[in-house]
Amino acid sequence: MSGAGSKAEKKQQYFEKLKNYLDKYQKIVVVGADNVGSNQMQKIRQSLRGNAEILMGKNTMVRKVLREYIESNPKVEPIVALVKNNVGFVFTNGDLSLIEQKLLAHRVGAPAKAGSIAPNDVIVPKGPTGMEPTQTAFLQALNIASKINKGQVEIVSDVHLVKAGDKVGSSEATLLQKLSIKPFSYGLQILHIYDNGSVYEPAVLKLTDADLLGKFRTGLNNVASLSLAIGYPTLAALPHALSAAYKNVLSVAVTTEYSFPEAEKIKEFIKNPAAFAAAPAAAPSKAAAPAKEEKKEEKKPESDEDDDMFGGGGLFGDD
Repeated sequence: MSGAGSKAEKKQQYFEKLKNYLDKYQKIVVVGADNVGSNQMQKIRQSLRGNAEILMGKNTMVRKVLREYIESNPKVEPIVALVKNNVGFVFTNGDLSLIEQKLLAHRVGAPAKAGSIAPNDVIVPKGPTGMEPTQTAFLQALNIASKINKGQVEIVSDVHLVKAGDKVGSSEATLLQKLSIKPFSYGLQILHIYDNGSVYEPAVLKLTDADLLGKFRTGLNNVASLSLAIGYPTLAALPHALSAAYKNVLSVAVTTEYSFPEAEKIKEFIKNPAAFAAAPAAAPSKAAAPAKEEKKEEKKPESDEDDDMFGGGGLFGDD
């Protein structure tokens, strides 16, 4: 009975801890914990200390707490649908990009095991393998082109050995082991982000300020275009509407006797465009310089002819 009592107490303590975290933190990172060892998890906890709290637990217990908590805070309802498979929660009020960096920093390389599902593509690079020439038949069975170079097998070109989502075969796993390649890395993988009632994908964390400004500018342009097309006034379309209205008024002033101060200059320009043309100041001096150079070039051959004619070595060059 004491064992049952202690188990019930632990369960109650877990419920209280989860509720306290839901009260304290506004942001929750839902992470996948497949292939994450206890030692690796401990290091992740230490790196997040002071910035976030990690909580793992059985999905049934988590759903029970969430359903009870929804009565006092309906905002957390979207989290219930995310509690499936082997997931955990990272609670924080800080910068989510920092949390992502710390999680990525503690990913551990792992070899490819036969029968496992590849989380990413596996590319075997071309070049020497260190394998003996007797291993060429093994590579041929995998349709990998190779040759013998300096007493070892060399792969001719890069090989896409395993595609992401495919099951790793025994031959592929053996080849990667012989090449000492650890193609996979495991750690807490961000699956979803919960932020004060909203749930979004982790790709949002990759957006920069420039990306956000670009998307905002595109949306603003779309609103302005729609407003102008249907004739509905909005703040986004106001600058364009004022500009178009000013051009229309200016066109009326130019084609009629009606005028206003801003239109006078346009009318004067249309009547006498030459008055507004700026005379190039540097043009004459630039044109004069080549003329002088041409004169100098003409004098040089004359003096040379005089020198040759009189054989004076430039004695009469000044005459």
